[in-house]
Amino acid sequence: MSNETPISRRLVNVNHIILILSGKGGVGKSSVSTQLALSLYTQSSSPRVGILDVDLTGPSIPRMLGVDEGYSVHQSSDGWVPIFVDGATARLACMSVGFLLKRKEDSVVWRGPKKNAMIRQFLGDVRWGELDYLVVDTPPGTSDEHLSLMEHLAPLQNRLSSVIVTTPQAVALTDAMKGISFTRAVSLPVLGLVENLSGYVCPCCGEVSNVFSRGGGEELAKRENVRFLGRLPVDTELVDLLDGGSRSDELSGDFALVDRYRKTPSFNLFARIATQVVDLLRPGKPESSEAGADS
Repeated sequence: MSNETPISRRLVNVNHIILILSGKGGVGKSSVSTQLALSLYTQSSSPRVGILDVDLTGPSIPRMLGVDEGYSVHQSSDGWVPIFVDGATARLACMSVGFLLKRKEDSVVWRGPKKNAMIRQFLGDVRWGELDYLVVDTPPGTSDEHLSLMEHLAPLQNRLSSVIVTTPQAVALTDAMKGISFTRAVSLPVLGLVENLSGYVCPCCGEVSNVFSRGGGEELAKRENVRFLGRLPVDTELVDLLDGGSRSDELSGDFALVDRYRKTPSFNLFARIATQVVDLLRPGKPESSEAGADS
C-alpha cells in the first residue's frame, strides 16, 4: 500500500484508537482515560486493551494504574515491551514516559521535535500486538502532541475516534469547545462528550452538592450536535483508588485494581459510558452521533 508506514504496520492489529481530549487541564481527563480502559477491560467479551499516555510533561497514568513504582520498560528484538497492568493475563498494556524517567519526580523539559520523536516511538516501536482498543490519554489543549498524533496516525484514519472531557462550569466549556473545533479541523470523529466532576455525593448522607455547577457539558453537547455520553460526580472512593490506594492489595486475585474499581460508585456509571463507546464502534455504526444519549 502506498500510504503504509512503520507505524501503520506496527498498529495493523489494533482495531480502534480512541483519543481522550480536553480543552484545559484539571477536568479529570486522565481519570476518564483510566476508567475507560478499565471499563473496556471488564467487558464480557474479554477484549485486549492498551492505554498510551502521551501527556509527556505530566504522565499520571502509571500512578493511576498502580504501576508507577518498580516497573520499567524492556527492549526486545521486536521493540519495547509495554507494561502489562494485569500481570500474566496480559490483556491491559500500558506505555508512558513515566516508565522511562530515572525518578518519577523528574521533569520532562522537551521542545516540540523531541515530543514528536517520543510519540513516534510510542506508536511505532512499542510491541502493542493485537488490541481491540487503544486508549490514548492526550495533554490538555490542542498542541504539538495532538498534531503529531494525527500526522502519525493518518494512515489509520478509519480506526480513529475521540472522546471530549469537560467539567460543567463555563470556563471549562469554553475550552472544551476549542477541543471540538480541533476535531473538526482534523476530521477526527467524536464519539461523544463526558461531563466530569458533575456534583459531589456526600459519602455520609448521600446529598449531592453541585460544586462545579451541573448540566453545562450536556448543554454544550446538544448545541454542538455531539452525543452526550454521561456525567460523572466526584467519587472519593475512586480518588483513593487512582491515587494509589490499590497498593494496599487488600483483595486477593489476579488484578486487585479491577476488583476494587468494581466496588466504587463510579463503576456502574462509567459502565454505561463504555457500553455506548463499544456500541458506537461496532461495524456499521456512525462514529459521530447526535446529542441526546443517556445521562
